[in-house]
Amino acid sequence: MTLALIDWIIVVVYVVGCLSAGLWMRRFIRGVEDFTIAGREVHVNLGIASLAATEMGLVTVMYTAQLGFEKGFSGEIIGVIMAVAFLCVGLTGFVIKPLRDAGVMTIPELFEKRFGHKVRWLAGVFVALGGLLNMGIFLRLGGDFLVHATGMPASWLESVMTVLLILVLLYTVLGGMLSVLVTDYLQFLLVGIGIVTTSIMVLINIGWSNLITTLQKTWEASGGTAPHPFNPAHPSSFGWGYLIWMFIFQLAVVTTWQTTISRVLATKDAKTATKMYRRVSYYFVGRFLLPGMWGIAAFVYFQQHGGLPAGLNSMTAMPRYLSVVLPVGLMGILVAAMIAAEMSTISGYMLTWATVIYNDIITPILKTPLSNSGRILLTRVILLGIAIFLLFFGLWYQLPGDAWTFLAVTGNIYLASVFTLLIAGLYWPRANSVGAYAALVLGAIGPLTFLVVAQVWPDRQIPAEIAGGSSFGLAFLGMIVGSLLTPAPSTVVSSQPAS
Repeated sequence: MTLALIDWIIVVVYVVGCLSAGLWMRRFIRGVEDFTIAGREVHVNLGIASLAATEMGLVTVMYTAQLGFEKGFSGEIIGVIMAVAFLCVGLTGFVIKPLRDAGVMTIPELFEKRFGHKVRWLAGVFVALGGLLNMGIFLRLGGDFLVHATGMPASWLESVMTVLLILVLLYTVLGGMLSVLVTDYLQFLLVGIGIVTTSIMVLINIGWSNLITTLQKTWEASGGTAPHPFNPAHPSSFGWGYLIWMFIFQLAVVTTWQTTISRVLATKDAKTATKMYRRVSYYFVGRFLLPGMWGIAAFVYFQQHGGLPAGLNSMTAMPRYLSVVLPVGLMGILVAAMIAAEMSTISGYMLTWATVIYNDIITPILKTPLSNSGRILLTRVILLGIAIFLLFFGLWYQLPGDAWTFLAVTGNIYLASVFTLLIAGLYWPRANSVGAYAALVLGAIGPLTFLVVAQVWPDRQIPAEIAGGSSFGLAFLGMIVGSLLTPAPSTVVSSQPAS
């Protein structure tokens, strides 16, 4: 074990405090809206903290560090693109303003008003499928960090992550979104302290000049100059095709990703939502920059110490490096911060997908509406089912490639089609249900094909930008052609006072 007694005390105190705060919020649950969207009373600062905490999980630290290890500073471009997307949407209110004004709890609920209940149901299926597959690797990546950062035996990984999942499930099942928001706020503070402090220590240890010089020499020794994001000839760069896909993808994420939109729908009004987006946009540059720098520092460190030891790879190099350079006490703060990040993300994602399954897949097919207590009970049962899925899928599934590509492609299963439906439903009067069906089905073909091929023929993988980019093109084509060939009376969803 690399953690000292004081490190373990810090970790245990935080986990117990977070669990207590989450359980305390259960007393304020009065109905399903309190449970799923916090009664729509979230203000700007709490919204920023919750959104930042949910989207800054341990999985985020792992894949951004992996991008830094493999691609150097060119890996940071994705964070810049995401920040630009948040800022643009926050300044214009594109999609999120009319969506918040519609007074819905989930995106598919809006589709019932616009395209009918069958489209809502099918959209809910794709949203849940993409979301659950996307979060399926969270436990594995979190466990990998803890194994290599703390030095605990690899055989403990499944047991430790199972206990952590049970704790998260406990306060999420009992307190819903209110518990998620409170724990998000605590985690936002701790994660911020841990990441900034660790970044300072990394720079002190590795040295900025040493980092840049070693990185440059290594790339030159491998046959070329250091990579930059727009150079398709360099094997460690992205290339224009990938970055164009990323810009469209990130625009879809900030307007369509249900864990993000759940914070929009929980705000007091559309003005609060757009202000939250504008202020949180800058955070996403640091979200990629700082953990990405840890990955770059790990690359430099192991280059100067004989290469990666046996058993390490581009994903696990960063936590092993941090276990070497961080002092006692600070290592405990970092591990507590990373556990906080893991708990925050898992709780937010579990509640989001449970809400979609309850609200858009099960509820529309019920002949008799459930009582208020029955709806809360159903959502809690779904949360338990998601936790069981995470245990079996998350701890035993093996990634076919790098983590970021897997997350982007699985998200694309529904992002392309739902993004298309949102734009058409909110801004194009001629869009109809036939176009919606076509967009939903065609938008999922590329990502699902990518995942199947990666598992069956791992040596013949489809380029991610082809699988992801084509899904947006096919979804928009399906909506346009389907709607034009079968015109039907339709009206744009009208905004109504939020409930």
